[in-house]
Amino acid sequence: MTRKIALITGASRGLGRNAAEHLAARGIDIIGTYHSKADEAQSVVATLEQAGVRAAMLQLDVSNSASFAAFAGQLADTLKQRFGTDKLDFLVNNAGIGLNVPFSETTEAQFDQLLNIQLKGPFFLTQHLLALLKDGGRIVNISTGLTRFALPGYAAYAAMKGAMEVLTRYQAKELGARGIRVNILAPGAIETDFGGGVVRDNQQVNDFIAGNTALGRVGLPDDIGAAIALLLEDGNGWITGQRLEVSGGMFL
Repeated sequence: MTRKIALITGASRGLGRNAAEHLAARGIDIIGTYHSKADEAQSVVATLEQAGVRAAMLQLDVSNSASFAAFAGQLADTLKQRFGTDKLDFLVNNAGIGLNVPFSETTEAQFDQLLNIQLKGPFFLTQHLLALLKDGGRIVNISTGLTRFALPGYAAYAAMKGAMEVLTRYQAKELGARGIRVNILAPGAIETDFGGGVVRDNQQVNDFIAGNTALGRVGLPDDIGAAIALLLEDGNGWITGQRLEVSGGMFL
């Protein structure tokens, strides 16, 4: 049986790497993207191959939409040469950055950077990759719990993710004719290096979040990687156009 293939943006670290490891554990081959750290990316390839799957890493700057046509060509070549096929099964739009700045102090440059990475990037990257995605394939976009509850300093970041939630519904509607399911996963606060590692490294922040979470702790990368893998499992093919929050019950 031919193994399925997932493309995960931002797969060299954090939640993207964790998702890649969870999918590899389920026998899914992985193509990941990384921004600048080639050595780190190749370390992920080695880890995934040790799990028994095929893996590759391609460089991509998701903020540079002008590069997407060339990236799609490189991806097509990789699929053919490394994996012996011309199509992906899954696309996970994970790559992103954080920003914690009050609304009144957010600069236009910061806003534009978030716009390019968090909204324009996945919008046009997905558009360029549609020809490489199988009919019946799946797309998982990544949002944030901050679109449901508001914490000071995340106005611009959450606004971009809110737009991604709306986009997800439109993608599900418009791509449904091809049998493509599109959903968006919204993590709560997770212990990673995201946003400078504040949730992981600042005990006061960690305790505050845990105290406002139904399950009494902050999230771990495995909580999110497992949830992404869950959305891509065969038995969940009747789920599309949905926002799934994976936050342990933050601010219920």
